[in-house]
Amino acid sequence: MQAHRWVQPSVLPGFGLTLGFTGAFLAAIVLIPIAALVLKGASLPFSEFWRIATEPRALASYRLTFGASLLAASLNAVFGFIIAWTLVRYSFPGRRLVDAIIDLPFALPTAVSGIALATVFAPQGWLGRWLAPLGIQVAYTWIGVVVALTLIGLPFVVRSVQPALAEVDKTLEEAAESLGASAWTSFRRVILPAVAPSLATGFALALARAIGEYGSVIFIAGNLPMRTEITPLLIVIKLEQFDYLGAAALGLVMLMMSFLMLLTINALQGWRARRATGRGR
Repeated sequence: MQAHRWVQPSVLPGFGLTLGFTGAFLAAIVLIPIAALVLKGASLPFSEFWRIATEPRALASYRLTFGASLLAASLNAVFGFIIAWTLVRYSFPGRRLVDAIIDLPFALPTAVSGIALATVFAPQGWLGRWLAPLGIQVAYTWIGVVVALTLIGLPFVVRSVQPALAEVDKTLEEAAESLGASAWTSFRRVILPAVAPSLATGFALALARAIGEYGSVIFIAGNLPMRTEITPLLIVIKLEQFDYLGAAALGLVMLMMSFLMLLTINALQGWRARRATGRGR
């Protein structure tokens, strides 16, 4: 009887070499820096870590960071779905251009995005001058933070939902309509369940991206302590003040949230894969 092989045979040689390179690369780029952060934060007594992590300025930054990220991801889930629907279901002049523009936040440096948003939404900016008489101020408020996070998170939702919409079997929609279902009922009972895992994945990716955003936010937020100061900026401020332990404590809090988001994203992707396998049978 042959011994059980935990590695599937491959026509391409070099598994040991590639596995070793993968492990060494991930260790050097990901695991060792994360371990260093964890060890640095763990060197603090728990009482001191808790004091730093729960001081009023830190709590205010958490509220803004996670609250604005959640709001921005929710907006992206709604409008990103509409954009993906438009690109998949309709043909119109300039469709390819619009589809290309969706990826612009990926290629654009985040600092450039922040400067552009601050220029547009400043009180004397192109849009800010029209919003100011209405009593709406975007730049240097929490609204500006939401706008910046919405910009950088939109592609994640659109690119997650587009393939799922393209794979929806239109015969199911036609069958629902032939049975007397309205357009809304067909959308709610046929289309939405099919794309829900992809939409949830896009939402989680946009949320995770927004939580860690820095460059595009600092130029439009105003960075007022207790008001428009995000947690990544507070970490940078502590580093500039040579408060490395304080920065490590806040970084450890963000790291734990990142792991939570990673587990959520993996669970959602597994859900999507199981749904896709079920539809393929």
